[in-house]
Amino acid sequence: MLAEVSKNVFLHASQNKALNKAAKKWGLRFGAAQVVAGDTIEHAIKKVRELNEKGLVCTLDHLGEFVSSREEAIEATQYNVRTLEAMGQAGVTCNLSVKMTQLGLDIDRSFCVENMRRILETAKKYDNFVRIDMEDYAHCQMTLDILRELRETFDNVGTVIQAYLFRAEQDVKELKGIPLRLVKGAYQESPTVAFQDKAQIDENYMRIIEEHLLSGTYTAIASHDHNIIAKVKEFAHKNNIPRTQFEFQMLYGFRTDMQLSLAKEGYTMRVYVPFGNDWFGYFMRRLAERPQNVAFALKGFFSK
Repeated sequence: MLAEVSKNVFLHASQNKALNKAAKKWGLRFGAAQVVAGDTIEHAIKKVRELNEKGLVCTLDHLGEFVSSREEAIEATQYNVRTLEAMGQAGVTCNLSVKMTQLGLDIDRSFCVENMRRILETAKKYDNFVRIDMEDYAHCQMTLDILRELRETFDNVGTVIQAYLFRAEQDVKELKGIPLRLVKGAYQESPTVAFQDKAQIDENYMRIIEEHLLSGTYTAIASHDHNIIAKVKEFAHKNNIPRTQFEFQMLYGFRTDMQLSLAKEGYTMRVYVPFGNDWFGYFMRRLAERPQNVAFALKGFFSK
């Protein structure tokens, strides 16, 4: 009960515009520096290079919440373009993750698509890949519709499917042939659209992982759950699925021991590296996901 209450508190905080705005002025506080790789492209590239040297590949995410104007969306688009250029020039092994609300999805659909096209054209120039992050349920169908539209022109774009949604299995079937990152899900969703029970979420998670792996499509399994990871390894071995067809993904700052272990075993291990001064919403969702993550916040708070 207490864990559920704290989860709801953090999720509500993540959606509070006033707190998010105030946090930009605070700098990386409350332990956020342990899970957010600085506030500039230069800081992020430095962290990515360090991770590459340890045998880990990466994806960068320039954090952004509550974009409400075309000017903000254009600025975010330009920043993502510069991030891709910086990665290409630095020669790091890293792709890009973006949220379409940051590019203006809530302002104008066509405007958002054009911003996304500009990012994908830049990524293509550097032979790079862009992952469209999935946001809350209200944006799910729009995100998938735009993905299909973009895939008509670009083959260097994929998205994310959240296992806690009832629709996840059907979405995975319909997106056969498109690279997907499969996750459990991090937003607070209604029982009318999403599983609420952990066992049901885990069961559906393995179901969609197996579905996508058997389709022969490249699959990213994003989880810190050692039981899920063990099951994926076993399933891949039994079904002769080569390690070149899938990768594991984990968040920057979490389970670094497991990240390094998987890389040493010969698996592709990609670290999701967020950066930027719009860190508060992301950090609150990480605290909500796992109660033990609160230790990061407490350590960071008392070290100030």
